Amino acid sequence: MDQAAKGTASLNSKDFSAAVAHYTEAIAVNPQAVDYYIKRSTAYTRITPPDYAAALTDAEIALTLASNRGKRELIIQAQLRRAIALFSLERYGDAKACFDWVKEMKSDEKSLQIWGMKLDNKLKTLPGDDEKMRVIVKRMPGVQVPPQRIQKTEAPSQSPEPAKAPLNEVEQPNKPVGVQTPVNKIRHEWYQTQDTVVVSLFAKGVPKEKATIDMQPRSLTVSFPLATGSDYDFSLDPLYGRIDPATSTAKVMATKVDITLKKCTAGEMWPALESNQPVDADHKEEKGGSDEAVKRAVLADAAVNSGPSYPTSSKSGPKNWDKVADDLTKKTKKEKKEGEEGGDDGLDDDFDGGDPVNGFFQQLYSRADPDTRRAMMKSYQESNGTALSTNWAEVGKGKVETQPPDGMEAKPW
Repeated sequence: MDQAAKGTASLNSKDFSAAVAHYTEAIAVNPQAVDYYIKRSTAYTRITPPDYAAALTDAEIALTLASNRGKRELIIQAQLRRAIALFSLERYGDAKACFDWVKEMKSDEKSLQIWGMKLDNKLKTLPGDDEKMRVIVKRMPGVQVPPQRIQKTEAPSQSPEPAKAPLNEVEQPNKPVGVQTPVNKIRHEWYQTQDTVVVSLFAKGVPKEKATIDMQPRSLTVSFPLATGSDYDFSLDPLYGRIDPATSTAKVMATKVDITLKKCTAGEMWPALESNQPVDADHKEEKGGSDEAVKRAVLADAAVNSGPSYPTSSKSGPKNWDKVADDLTKKTKKEKKEGEEGGDDGLDDDFDGGDPVNGFFQQLYSRADPDTRRAMMKSYQESNGTALSTNWAEVGKGKVETQPPDGMEAKPW
């Protein structure tokens, strides 16, 4: 069993002194293992007597390392251990700030409720100007992280002549020699705050002077040359939300590329980095917003001033079938009363200038018996204008389902 595993076993068995000792040896072997510092910080707060100052130091080292790697879950754990250590040191203002940062990243963190109650009880007993209420802590601590342990696997060269160095290494002095990450192992992770989205592209040996990072309101593109001679391209298009390229930043480091995207809408939480909505649709919505608003207002006004209308394929627009039925009924009654023999011709005059197909169905409706009219109205309305039946015996049995044409999809109104 290695030292880290022994430390975990000791922590679980509440042998905190042994846990500190085991994690200290594990850190000596791997001084940049974030989890070891988090676990040792936990052990320091529970050891007898507790060493809260050491617990705070470990938590801040863990937070810095986790942030450098873009490990969201480890950032949350480290910030939480930091908050607990500050609370134990009676730096309640700083502790509250750290707890708030944890809540911002993970609002459902189970331990926040308990620590929130403890903190509230302490704050109630202190005056507002108490020294313990001061907030001097920053979201990311400016601590020095231990360097990665270097293991020598090769003997030093006997004749290190600069002229024998590969050409690409001479041209790119900032590029780590022979450690560029293979394409199939380059990965990215991201997390967000209320105001920003942080994207980390984990790739070693990115040549800073030859990397291209293009940030647009709805897209992000990163490109850099590979040792193979080809280019690596990373693209997010479209982004889930709009960003402000002017205030967004990017940083190329030895092991990764960090991009901090400034949200245009503060407080908007992105469920994903990319959106399923095409940019063109969003662009049209934004540019044509005022025009669409005017159209909606005009249509709404027309709807208020007109009777109910039903779906139609007529080129002349929706028909008010209630009005048509009423007019036709009056016309028929008038014809019967006056005994006009040319009723058909007179009826046709009511539909001059309209759609001939609609005119045909209106005439059909006007001459139909009550059951046929009910069948026509019910089938047309319930099918959203996709079916028209004159058989009341069939239509009266139940709802008439929408029957869209081939190649089209029915959607709710």
